[in-house]
Amino acid sequence: MHRTAAKVAERLALRGLSVEIRELPDSTRTAKEAAAACGCEVGQIVKSLVFVIDDEPTMVLCAGDRRVEHLGGRPANADEARAATGFAIGGIPPVGHDRDLPTIVDESLNRFDTVWCAAGTPHAVFEAPLVDLLAALPAPEIRAV
Repeated sequence: MHRTAAKVAERLALRGLSVEIRELPDSTRTAKEAAAACGCEVGQIVKSLVFVIDDEPTMVLCAGDRRVEHLGGRPANADEARAATGFAIGGIPPVGHDRDLPTIVDESLNRFDTVWCAAGTPHAVFEAPLVDLLAALPAPEIRAV
């Protein structure tokens, strides 16, 4: 397993989220690519996006078939996203960053029992029950994004 994916697995376990990291031969950089590689609906892919809101980095977890429209702030650039999470865009996990971030969760994810998330690299993913993912997040705010 790639060392970055292994780091994600360790950090998730510390938050009580025991998952199997899968490393895929195909890219999971986009939600469409990830859904094809995982064999799931595009909406089950959790896009882990970093936004800057009130000058603070904020994690936004958005369903793969949705766009962030009602949030305010602005998308972080690649350097800001890496500085805030410790991971590069395309592989940012929803939790397990270098530091806890305020987290906003797209309420439309509630359509799914399980979701798929990036695990540190563009080729690493994990599946988790949504309820377990939410329990592992530091005080998530669930709302329309």
